[in-house]
Amino acid sequence: MELFIRAHDLGVKGIDNVISQLDELTLDGVQLVAYKVLPDVPYAVGGMDSVKAQATGRALANAGKKVALIGAYFNPVHSDKGKVERCKRIFCDYIDCAKLLGCGLVGSETGSFNDDKWTYHPLNRTDAALQTVVETFGELADYAARRNVCIAMEGAFGHVCYSVDRLQQALELIGRPNVKVIFDLYNYLDVTNADSCYDILQQGLDTFGRRIEVFHLKDFRIEQGKLTQCPVGQGVLDYDRVLSAIYRSNPEAKLVFEGTVGQDVPAAVKFIRSKLTKLCN
Repeated sequence: MELFIRAHDLGVKGIDNVISQLDELTLDGVQLVAYKVLPDVPYAVGGMDSVKAQATGRALANAGKKVALIGAYFNPVHSDKGKVERCKRIFCDYIDCAKLLGCGLVGSETGSFNDDKWTYHPLNRTDAALQTVVETFGELADYAARRNVCIAMEGAFGHVCYSVDRLQQALELIGRPNVKVIFDLYNYLDVTNADSCYDILQQGLDTFGRRIEVFHLKDFRIEQGKLTQCPVGQGVLDYDRVLSAIYRSNPEAKLVFEGTVGQDVPAAVKFIRSKLTKLCN
């Protein structure tokens, strides 16, 4: 299994600085949210183009680094429909540039009626919300298929695809083979179901199988009755159990640190590497 990190969690700007950090940390590559790490790439229609994509992809490839996922996250149920259309066009820009960036996968979460807060709203759990997500990602999947690219969807407790079952329902309704899954166990949790985290992990593995292209690595604690994310290796997750389950289901999984930053990154990498060494040997 290969280890990646969300590029902007490295705390540097520019692809050369990203590569330097990856080398220092012995990581295989990045989840690339380009506009958060490349100074010349704004979050705007046309912000990423073939020239920038080719230069970035070539730099990573020459350094022996990979891109596990291109992040082009947007909210498909945002109340500002003009914003949704702009975001879809930006997503399509990344589809157009995906292969030049060295990756055939562009992903997003499924959004919330709380607009830019991306938090729980009762309308998220309606059939109308699901239908909007299905139509939006179906359209994007068709666009991607014409370019031999896949898209990926990521569920989360507070979003429209709030559970493994709801995301699976969306995938079935979309019905396109080039729609893959980003699995983030932490995203499916809150204080009401955190004790069932390993059951939720296994449900996801059993439901999606090899359709999962990327696993996000996070950790958490329960503090003052609230679920709180923390650096990997500093929370309550039993990563021997988590990684063993993932390995049995998908031994070629791409594992991406997300939300572990700063001085906590080297310790997290060492923590996971030690467990992978025991697991894979």
